[in-house]
Amino acid sequence: MNFENITTIAYLGPQASFSEMAKDEFCKQYNLNVSSNPMPTIRQVIEYVDENENALGVVPVENSIEGSVREAMDNLMITRNPDVTILSEYIMPIRHCLLSRTTEFYSITGIISHPQALAQCQNFIHDEMPFNVNIIEATSTAEAARSLQNYNLTYAAIGSKKTAEVYNLNILKENINDDKTNQTRFVLIGKFHTEKTGHDKTSIAFSTENKPGALLNVLEIFMKNNINLSYISSRPSKTKFGDYIFIVNFDGHIEDLGIKNTIDEIQKQTTFMRFLGSYPKGKTIESPQ
Repeated sequence: MNFENITTIAYLGPQASFSEMAKDEFCKQYNLNVSSNPMPTIRQVIEYVDENENALGVVPVENSIEGSVREAMDNLMITRNPDVTILSEYIMPIRHCLLSRTTEFYSITGIISHPQALAQCQNFIHDEMPFNVNIIEATSTAEAARSLQNYNLTYAAIGSKKTAEVYNLNILKENINDDKTNQTRFVLIGKFHTEKTGHDKTSIAFSTENKPGALLNVLEIFMKNNINLSYISSRPSKTKFGDYIFIVNFDGHIEDLGIKNTIDEIQKQTTFMRFLGSYPKGKTIESPQ
């Protein structure tokens, strides 16, 4: 991919969010020296890329515990420009810490964080925090850390060591997420065609008629063509109750003849289909600590 005309990379902000950390990894991987544009929502990141020819975007799409990030998948499926696709992925280990302006862990009576971070630390909150701890949701872990200045010293935020460094906070407890293998998959999106690497995956979204066997007919096409289906999830179509859109990832690249023929065959069995991208499979890389 030739990114020489790219001027901006948008990501889910603010500063020190996990998305910014993923953005930095993509910039390093593709030697990008461009302006960074933090956005308050995932939808705005995707819309920005959709509307700007010289922009890339970074959004989270899946967490190993919480599953699909609905806002990301819902908006990737409906970009006005169908050339906005996934170009690359980065799988980041997520290690949460309890952060505060105080150093007194046992004085904490409230926790602020993004809903997914709160969900990923449920056992810690249940086992080690007061029974009536006040939970406040924020738009991101970084925003939670920044908002601590608006609360008294009995409030803490959940974030990374990088968040503590940027916002000058004390780390009261480290690695508090319930699942120590917690990872989030981030994707780089833009209007480019990717080259085959021999170690690729393809993502598509599709709908079928709401009748017995309709989904099975599609899945059997993958099996018949010996294609490994690595992920499948469903989302309400938002057009008719009971109708769903299925999102699938499978091995191979859109330029592979076998994948092309499979997609053509699937399209005949669907009422809607959207190509979401072919891109190299990501490897787990240690996140900055």
